[in-house]
Amino acid sequence: MVTHVRAEAYGDERGALLSFLAEQRGGIRRSVLGLTDEQASGRPSASELSLAGLVKHVAETEQGWVARAKGEAPAVKRDESNWHECFALAEGESVAQQLAYWEEVAAETEAFIRSVPSLDDTFPLPNDPWFPPDEAVSMRWLALHLIRETARHAGHADIIRESLDGATAFELVAKEQGTS
Repeated sequence: MVTHVRAEAYGDERGALLSFLAEQRGGIRRSVLGLTDEQASGRPSASELSLAGLVKHVAETEQGWVARAKGEAPAVKRDESNWHECFALAEGESVAQQLAYWEEVAAETEAFIRSVPSLDDTFPLPNDPWFPPDEAVSMRWLALHLIRETARHAGHADIIRESLDGATAFELVAKEQGTS
């Protein structure tokens, strides 16, 4: 374990959910520390995943889910024809730009989760074949889904980073804190 989420203030379920989400975002952000865009775009395994692609994907995914919960369209429309583009930097994109965008998305997520009247409020799932038809989910589900999605990819990021240069999460935390 490389970070610790402090106990929430009594009754602050939103704060607890947002803290766990922030912890997982940190794991992915740490994975690109000290890497060039070229290094972060490397694919050291049989998978098509790269660290740069993971950063871009989680930012787009988080923005898309919050937009749906607000009743808006995601900023980037993805379907089978362009799904692969959310896992790689496009011409002119950089890891730094994607991290900055993700910071904006994270601030929007936090403001939204804190502003909804109730975590029990619902919004409809997209009309996609992998979701049940005509189903709605709660804002709590949204927060938990974002935690799960980000944590899943934080684990991928750990493995990819270690495969690139041997750096482990403990070493990256020390580097981030300037204690290496």
